[in-house]
This record gives sequence, C-alpha cells and structure tokens, in this order.
Amino acid sequence: MKSICIKTNNSNLLDYLLNELKNLDVDDVYFSCNKFKCYKNIIIHYKGDNINLFLEKISSILSFLVIDELEEDLLKRLISQNYFYFNYSEKTNILQLCFDIIIENFSNFFEEKFKILYDSFFNYLSTNKSIVLLGFVNFRLKKYFEILDDVVNQAVNSFIVEKEYYEFISLLKLYINSQGNNCDIIHLIYSKNESLLLDENKNIINVSDDIFNAKYLSDITFSSNDYALNSLLNLLPKKLYIHLIDNYVDEFINTLRLIFENRVNLCTDCNICHLYKNSTINFGVSSSSNKNNT
Repeated sequence: MKSICIKTNNSNLLDYLLNELKNLDVDDVYFSCNKFKCYKNIIIHYKGDNINLFLEKISSILSFLVIDELEEDLLKRLISQNYFYFNYSEKTNILQLCFDIIIENFSNFFEEKFKILYDSFFNYLSTNKSIVLLGFVNFRLKKYFEILDDVVNQAVNSFIVEKEYYEFISLLKLYINSQGNNCDIIHLIYSKNESLLLDENKNIINVSDDIFNAKYLSDITFSSNDYALNSLLNLLPKKLYIHLIDNYVDEFINTLRLIFENRVNLCTDCNICHLYKNSTINFGVSSSSNKNNT
C-alpha cells in the first residue's frame, strides 16, 4: 500500500485536486480531506499493486494543477519581483505578452514544462509520504521557474520595443501636426515590401538618398520603405493614397496609418492599382535617372 498526504490551505487547489481524484481512473484508491493544525490535508491511500501507475497519475494531476491554477500567479510574481519599476498597467501588458509568447509555441512550452513538473513530483513522491504543495512549488521547481523567467524576460523586451515604437510614432505625429502641408496628394505604390512614390500628376517622385550618405551610416542598409517614409515626412501631403498592389497590409503600412492617421486612404482597385499590377517596373528607391511618367 502507498499513502500520500498533500498539504495546502488554498481552497481552489483543494477543489481542483478533489475533483481530479474523483475522476481518477485507477482502482483501489481512497482519499479524504481533513483539517489539521496548519493545513488542510488531502490523504490518498492506494491499496493496489502497481505503485508506479499510482504515482504517475498523482504526479500528472499535480503537474496540470501547477500549469492550470498557479502559473499565472507565478508569472505575476516574477514580473513584480524583477520589474517592480513598471506601473500596474505596464505589468498587465507584460503579463499578456507572456501569454502570447506561450501560446505562440504552446506545444513545445507545454511539453517542456510538464516534463519538468512531472519528473519533480514523481521523484519526490517516490520517497516521501507527504508534500506541502506551495512550499514544493516555490522551492523545488528551479528549472520550471527558469522557463517562466525566460518568458517574462522575452515579454519585457517585446514590451520595451513596442513602447519605444509608439513613442516614436507619437513624436512623428507631433512633428506632422506642427508643420504645414507641402503638397496636396501623394500616391504610394506598395508591392512585395517595396515602395514607390507618385505625385498628384502620377509622376514618379525622385527620392533623394543624400541624407543617408553620411559616413557614420555607411554600413547601414536602408530599404525603399525607409526612403519613402523620410520623403513623406518632408512632403507632408494633405492626402496619402496607398495603393496595395498585393492587397496586403503589413507593419510598414500600419505604421503609415498610425503616423498620418486620417490623411491615409487605402486602395486596391483603382486605375493606378491596375496599372502597377500589370507593370514590370522595378520598385524601390528611384533616382533622377529613372524618373518618368507612368
């Protein structure tokens, strides 16, 4: 016979365990819940012969319990301990990013976490009759906490990058709103992550790259989108028509929409769109040598 005593005063964990034990598909298992001096104890007796199977089932239940019932609070605790200088709203955003990271690669994360938890519980219960549940989680699951800590660090890095991005957008919006318009209409032709600018007469705009020829930037490669954004910030059109040749909105297009707001009009089915869908023109930074009418 094998007996295990699980100690906790957390009512949610008690309910979770009792429900799982009721549905345990192992014969000869008997359990009760009693209040002792410090903890409520779930006492489980197994009177069968397959001790390994019994331990496997209990270890599995406890592993799922940690992931289902405790993991969110553990992530919150790590965020508060390691990044205490963020405010409540920022910590909430970081927690959501943690969930996003885990969900994005759910299978691998789950398998790695579950194996660590399962092995830890199984090895401990093989040689011990009682377990203080929260004490065990807090002090005997170092590898599991390393995984959570890595997720939190990734989430914080993503949060900082995102925060800096929106601060950058805000600065550009302030700049645009403080300046006058230098032209009425600009058309941006967008295909396969490449940009081409046209004026209101549908002539290709010569995008000057002189600003990027500084010596200290000589090792940096800029895309046509970088040049296009720089030109738009100089041209400051009243209206920006974005022609999506591939009918695809990506991060660059969303950035333009955030910066220029109600000046932007997305288009996928006008004369200009049809012209460039059938065109063999090379998208990218245009120089004075390739400036010509469409």
